[in-house]
Amino acid sequence: MAQPMVGGDGAHSYAKNSSGQGRVMERAKELINEAIADKLDLKLLKIDTSSTFRVADLGCSTGPNTFIVVQNIIEAIELKLLQADRQNPSTIEFQVFFNDHPENDFNTLFKALPHSRKYFAAGVPGFFQNRLFPKSTLHIINSSYALHWLSKIPKEIVGGNSLTWNRESIRNKRFVNEVAEAYSAQFKNDIESFLNARAQELVAGGLMFILIVAVPDGIPLSQTTLGVFYDVFGSCLMDMAKMVRI
Repeated sequence: MAQPMVGGDGAHSYAKNSSGQGRVMERAKELINEAIADKLDLKLLKIDTSSTFRVADLGCSTGPNTFIVVQNIIEAIELKLLQADRQNPSTIEFQVFFNDHPENDFNTLFKALPHSRKYFAAGVPGFFQNRLFPKSTLHIINSSYALHWLSKIPKEIVGGNSLTWNRESIRNKRFVNEVAEAYSAQFKNDIESFLNARAQELVAGGLMFILIVAVPDGIPLSQTTLGVFYDVFGSCLMDMAKMVRI
């Protein structure tokens, strides 16, 4: 179930423990640049010198990664504007919406806003499986390392007598088929709700970028590097629980 990341800027905060996600986002920069250069149709979007370009980052947490992604997107848009009819990007105003769980630490997020930013910033608390914006208002939507969080625990999982009760294990090697199917069904519902909501909020010709943890078809998670980590970590947690140290 989705919960806000650890707030603040202390040793255990998300802000101080998310460099891995940040590196992946930097690697995705070139893909975003290419998509904006090739797919963003300024004429269809009706962008001119008096326009406001609206960008939303869904699942922003507390920074600093969200600022890196937003800056990359804005720089790519400015380059596109320069190349299209030599339009001066300095005449375009940018508005960026930072969205996350209502209990997200938005105070830390906005305290860390870059002083040299080229956009107007606003916070939008709410669950992104639901509508967050009026129809046809956003030109670009981004979501990085957020969509794998489910909106809720599948109801089939919570019953102790159910076949899907994954007793005494958080490790994916020991998942029975019914457990995997329950989580898969919940993810399907969540992603459909997310995409339906974004389809209404995105303007015609707008773009959406999604960066999400995934595995190739046919390869069990347990056989991936991430799966091995989860297995080891889960085993450690189970050992601690047996020692009554949690």
